[in-house]
Amino acid sequence: MLIQFRFQNFKSFRDDTILDFSATKITEHGDHVVTIGREKLLPVAAIFGANASGKSNVVEAFRFMRTYIGESFLYGGASRKEREDQADKENQSKPLTQPPFLFDSASQGTPSSFEVYFTDPEDDLERIYNYGFTLGPDGIVEEWLNIKSKTSKVAKKIFSRNGAEYDLAAIPKKLQENILLSLEKETLIVSLGAKLKIDILKTVFWWFAHIEIVDFGIPARSVCLSRQLPKNFEDKSVQNQMVSYLSAFDPSITGFHVEQKDNGRFLVYTLHRTRDGDFAVLPLSQESSGTLKMFALYPYLQDTLEHSRVLLIDELNARLHPLLVRSILLTFLDPNINKNHAQLIFTTHDAWQLSNDLLRRDEIWFTEKDEDGASTLYSLADFQDEDGDKIRKDENYEKNYLLGKYGAIPTLKCFDILGEG
Repeated sequence: MLIQFRFQNFKSFRDDTILDFSATKITEHGDHVVTIGREKLLPVAAIFGANASGKSNVVEAFRFMRTYIGESFLYGGASRKEREDQADKENQSKPLTQPPFLFDSASQGTPSSFEVYFTDPEDDLERIYNYGFTLGPDGIVEEWLNIKSKTSKVAKKIFSRNGAEYDLAAIPKKLQENILLSLEKETLIVSLGAKLKIDILKTVFWWFAHIEIVDFGIPARSVCLSRQLPKNFEDKSVQNQMVSYLSAFDPSITGFHVEQKDNGRFLVYTLHRTRDGDFAVLPLSQESSGTLKMFALYPYLQDTLEHSRVLLIDELNARLHPLLVRSILLTFLDPNINKNHAQLIFTTHDAWQLSNDLLRRDEIWFTEKDEDGASTLYSLADFQDEDGDKIRKDENYEKNYLLGKYGAIPTLKCFDILGEG
């Protein structure tokens, strides 16, 4: 499970920013709390905020960290310019550079940092992994990995890196030599170590690789997602599972018909029972945008819940009824359904989900942008009103949020579209 994600100097976030899944000592919804080792953790983080306040950049920061870990071992060798030119020729992705906060000159030249604390679902010892790195325009500035056992108060250093100085004492001597021989300034030790089959580094690498990130904020991307079939979808049992899942909001879909084309692609049709007992066949692409989104979400939800993983969804509420969003949240919040302790991070504009009968105060997060253009992220559990008082658990969160009591809402004025005002 993810315990904490921390980042700094990334896009609209200039300052140190923390998204924390640690349960505070509040009393509501105690059944949401999961105990792993000495940690008491939460299954959901809901991020609310105005347009352009930075909600999506929290997801993007995590995406950047995951992608850099997955690809950094490819970045060594030639100069950055040579690699970018080669990527253009081969129509491949260019090496990643961190996008810093751009609205002050100091931040533009400052490295960006990314750090997580997490537990591995396959680690029976329930150890806590602390991994992070700092990345500047010229490559890795710092990188570190520490592990703390369930019974220990002190973490054990696996490795650290500061510029050209390395401490790899917890890695076998022969493997240390392999790392130092192959390491480039833009390559992460974790990425290279996983490629070299070093077990402890493979654990970190694959924990990130298994995190799912879905963005429904871009319509074209949503269409692409809806065309990705669940694994083994040609299997009737998998299709029946999908029918059961879709029946929660569209009981008219009773089955699927799948055709495989000569090029290996599949065409999917939905079967709808008619009033006379026959079936109407409809191309999946002609279903409603909400049905297509739920179809696209299915493999991510299934994989995340089954394998105790982390799922990040940007714009979860887009094209979905609030009750459907609520149903998805309840799936993660109900310990009888979410038995493997999967976690969901999502952004939304849907204030209807701001309910004290659904979420704990420490599961509710807000983003707000200040007059300098810098975003901040804060929890409702930590928020204090103008009198310095904490928010009570019996407040009407939705009403007070829309009234501006918690911040994180747009400053509105009438649109002078015709310029006649």
